[in-house]
Amino acid sequence: MATGISSGFGSATACETVFAVRTARTAGLLLGLVCALGIGHDLVAADRPPRRFAQRAEQRFEEARARFRADTNDTTRAWQLGQASFEWADFARDNHQRAAIATEGIAACRLALSRDAKLAAAHYYLGMNLGRLAQARKLEALGIVKEMERRFHTACQLQEAFDYAGPDRNLGLLYWRAPGWPASIGSRPQARAHLERAAKLSADYPDNRLNFMEALLQWKEAERLGQEVEAYTELLPRARQAFAGVAWEQSWDEWDQRWQHLRAAVDRQKKRAAD
Repeated sequence: MATGISSGFGSATACETVFAVRTARTAGLLLGLVCALGIGHDLVAADRPPRRFAQRAEQRFEEARARFRADTNDTTRAWQLGQASFEWADFARDNHQRAAIATEGIAACRLALSRDAKLAAAHYYLGMNLGRLAQARKLEALGIVKEMERRFHTACQLQEAFDYAGPDRNLGLLYWRAPGWPASIGSRPQARAHLERAAKLSADYPDNRLNFMEALLQWKEAERLGQEVEAYTELLPRARQAFAGVAWEQSWDEWDQRWQHLRAAVDRQKKRAAD
């Protein structure tokens, strides 16, 4: 059975199978944290996915649920339901539905981990769905964030390249956007370390580079940001070829919006510096 996750730049074409559909909803995860933790989200350019992708996400969820229910002992089917739950919850009509979808993904991943505690994918998507649950249940968010952190760390230790350096990517987002001590786990040094590491581990994956650039913009590190903008501009033609096809449409819709917002923000910074 296809896993739907590859860790290298050249392997994106494998994503044409049913569970190779990728929807890089970093902005969705970030929005969940933003809403749950009550912090500003001026840098989230693509914070809600276009509704035109909803039908596809719902279909993947229903198919994953049916496969899982046909064999609940299959740990791959379990974490794949977790993946589909995270993606479908992005389109929930309200927090009640979002919590219900996330809870189903959480239960599937916990079941997988009860059979294989070293299954990186299950830890990873458990953390992702906990983020959705935090988004839906804001009063519980701060407590949930701690388990998210733990799950992503475990996934990183087990399989750092999973989902194009996804564990480091998500840890970086957590540390970047969460409030700092004593309220929560936010930490600029840790955010930088994980975001930069993700950008190095899977350097050709657009999401990793965009996250790091957006953080550099907020931190006002103009020189390093300029270097990253130049590198990303060179990367784009190759990335569009590697991550091509229907499976990547939603990802590019998000990435291109974020890139446009980022370039506009960089231009404004340059203009202010010149005045």
